[in-house]
Amino acid sequence: MNRVKISGFNIKSSKKIFISGSKSESNRALILKSLFSSDITINNLSTSDDTKVLLKALACNDKIINIHHAGTAMRFLTSFFAITNKKDIVLTGSKRMQERPIGELVESLKSLGANITYEEKFGYPPLRFNGFAQKNNFIELRSDISSQFISSLMMVAPILNHGLLIKLVGKIFSKPYIVLTSSLMKKFGLSCIINGDEIEIKSNKKLSIKNYKIESDWSSASYLYSIVALSGIQINLSFFKLNSFQGDSVLSKLYENFGVETYFENEEIILKKSKSKKPKTNIEINLLNNPDLAQTIIVTSLGLSIPTKLTGLNTLKIKETDRLKALKTEISKFNVDVVIDDESIEIKNFPNKLPKNIEIDTYDDHRMALAFSPLSVLVELIINDSNVISKSFPEYWTILKNLNFRTQFIN
Repeated sequence: MNRVKISGFNIKSSKKIFISGSKSESNRALILKSLFSSDITINNLSTSDDTKVLLKALACNDKIINIHHAGTAMRFLTSFFAITNKKDIVLTGSKRMQERPIGELVESLKSLGANITYEEKFGYPPLRFNGFAQKNNFIELRSDISSQFISSLMMVAPILNHGLLIKLVGKIFSKPYIVLTSSLMKKFGLSCIINGDEIEIKSNKKLSIKNYKIESDWSSASYLYSIVALSGIQINLSFFKLNSFQGDSVLSKLYENFGVETYFENEEIILKKSKSKKPKTNIEINLLNNPDLAQTIIVTSLGLSIPTKLTGLNTLKIKETDRLKALKTEISKFNVDVVIDDESIEIKNFPNKLPKNIEIDTYDDHRMALAFSPLSVLVELIINDSNVISKSFPEYWTILKNLNFRTQFIN
């Protein structure tokens, strides 16, 4: 297992850091391109492992396709293989992936006419596909499990005869990702209308654009926001839009809680620590729509010793790991009180000084490594399994080195 000892005591401001394309946008764009066999040119694709795995799977002619840890690929390819009438194809993944439920999506696809069977445990991968014969164009789907189930069905809907009407049942989690899917589909010339708890997609056989540039990844930018909040340096990031499709662009507002201001200029964002606005002394945020930001935000609060409660985190239990339990275990190493339940995390009662040389375990979860690393501007850390970041942000350690972080890799 590769580890990295990291410290950022002498970091410096940067005038230009480029972050690759959004993983969320890239994966959706690739599914749409493949569904329509389009010659659209997609620029600034994500360099993440998840996107590379999806690209490989879409081009693969093997009978068994292993997407390893790539949860987005598992959800999106389940609908893709089902609706495109693939036969005798098995979609599988890592041991953890085989513990992540997918039954709600599979049963919805079966109700539409997909022939899918569970190879081992009911409701979980691996999945076997054996063709598609459409039965109807209406489904009801629980919306309190995973927004990726909804997005997966939305994207394949245009190639169905008469399109698809999706009725969402229950509280909608991570709604910005559903809106992202809808916005991207419309950009590509597809009809998608969200009206309350109903999503209507009309049948379409052709995409209307030839080129699309993926915006850089706001989720990846969150770790740089954390560094600015903890250190006070200035960082310029590109390529970002003022009117972003990505739900995690709410970062520019959320990090005002920590005194970080965001300026948009020529497709860049400039991050500065405000001299007039001090960080809040107590924070409570509902992250129902942005649960992937929870780890970054709670670690920023840890570094600034700000009592913080984050709610709306129901989906974190079924991510790469149970992120709430993982956060409690790792944050507790810093002698901080951590309280979790099924949908929230709260930290309080901080030590006068953070202990140094704490080893952070990552649980095969890229966001654990990425979220904790900014603490190294305050205290030297060791991040175990440093390679895990390649899942979403493979350039990250190089970017830190360019900011003058000291990184020592240990086998």
